[in-house]
Amino acid sequence: MIADLPLWAAVLVALLVVGGAALGLLGALGLVRGQTFYDRAHPPSIATTLGMSGILFGSLVYFSVTGLRLSVHEVLIVAIVPIVAPVTMMLLARAAIFRDRIRGYEGELVPSQRAADELAQAEQEAARHPAAATDPEPPG
Repeated sequence: MIADLPLWAAVLVALLVVGGAALGLLGALGLVRGQTFYDRAHPPSIATTLGMSGILFGSLVYFSVTGLRLSVHEVLIVAIVPIVAPVTMMLLARAAIFRDRIRGYEGELVPSQRAADELAQAEQEAARHPAAATDPEPPG
């Protein structure tokens, strides 16, 4: 089988597969190095899309050139995964944002919650001092 593969195709397949694997490795390193969920989310999503595409294009070239079978599976996967992976990442990020707004991010209040708490404190302070809330009479 491999003897049937021309040199140009073997080089192209090798470059595509090794390039896709390298992108997958970079995505895994980005996942490990990230400190928060948001830092960890982006690199694997990109690596899934680009790395998988490189490996699948390598498979597509190999099986098309050797003529072993029609490469319909690879074409379908290359068409579907670049659509599904970013949508999945977006849904995960939205769920994390919703969770952080409810619970507060890493124990700290998120800015919108902090503003609401400051407004509530100001209203309580104004209720304790009703004279300060009225306008003083203009001098004259």
